[in-house]
Amino acid sequence: MFDNLWSRAKEFFFRLIRRKPPEPGRFESDTRSALRGWLATAPWIWPARDYTVYIPRGHTNWRRVPLLVLIHGCRQTADDIAHATRITALADDVGCLVLLPRQNPRANAWGCWNWFDKATVRGWGETAIVFAQVRSVRRKYRIDRKRVFIAGMSSGAALATVLGVRRPELIAGVFVHSGIACGAASSPMAALNVSKGGADTDITRIARDARTDAKPDTLPVPLLVIHGGADSVVSPINAAQVVRQYLALNGHAAAEAGADIELPPPDRSSIATPDGRTVTTCEWMISGRVVVRHVLIEALGHAWSGGDDKYPYNDPHPPDATALLGAFVRSAMQ
Repeated sequence: MFDNLWSRAKEFFFRLIRRKPPEPGRFESDTRSALRGWLATAPWIWPARDYTVYIPRGHTNWRRVPLLVLIHGCRQTADDIAHATRITALADDVGCLVLLPRQNPRANAWGCWNWFDKATVRGWGETAIVFAQVRSVRRKYRIDRKRVFIAGMSSGAALATVLGVRRPELIAGVFVHSGIACGAASSPMAALNVSKGGADTDITRIARDARTDAKPDTLPVPLLVIHGGADSVVSPINAAQVVRQYLALNGHAAAEAGADIELPPPDRSSIATPDGRTVTTCEWMISGRVVVRHVLIEALGHAWSGGDDKYPYNDPHPPDATALLGAFVRSAMQ
């Protein structure tokens, strides 16, 4: 009888400790507003936006994990960018959550984020709304405050540059694909011209002022910029300006090297992809660590490199921007 009870007790114990298969990844949705989220360009729009969170496979609340904020571009949706970039596979691999803000179509007729809005540029407007979403997700899912990464495509990338410049204390790294510098447009009417020809403001001064206001221990903010050399929607000059702006934000001497856009980097390399595209990578370092990396992809238009071209603004050819994003996040976490 004793042996039988002992056998049952052992069986019960092993059932308890037997490793369960990891829970599959899942999506959850919510909405968040911000007191300072009113837009100067659309003050009639309630300062709230919906968002979706991807919780990766096997996630538990036992430990704090990184958060990746991925912001879609114009004429895209949060679902489009999530599926086209295969961001869920990256999240499962890294073990991070993904926050996918959703633009309100009433806030912009093209579905763009209002990166040119004066309130947004100063850190209010849609900047404040996205940060309200970040705070909400941090509280609910036990996010590591020091490992919040911002990424975006097109207008989402332009908003990402604003987030990094205005709130560096909250950001561990910024990933910009086909984006524009913070405060690059002097007015909403100038936004299209800026997209085509570059900033009509002093974007370096904006960064210097932000650096003055930032706490020293919040810098540098690592940056990875990816841009297509054949982008006719957002000119490649904008990528060079984002680089200069973040070099100034991070206090790198190269940002002071004259008024020209071309910044001679200490480290430049070029490779050819299997389909013949040239990929040129430039890097700038501070204290032995890369703080800014610029990847220019010849023949790539206004599209996410290596994405699923069943979705708008995605190019299936290498390099894989999502893989580069993953490497960037892992490097910044070290």
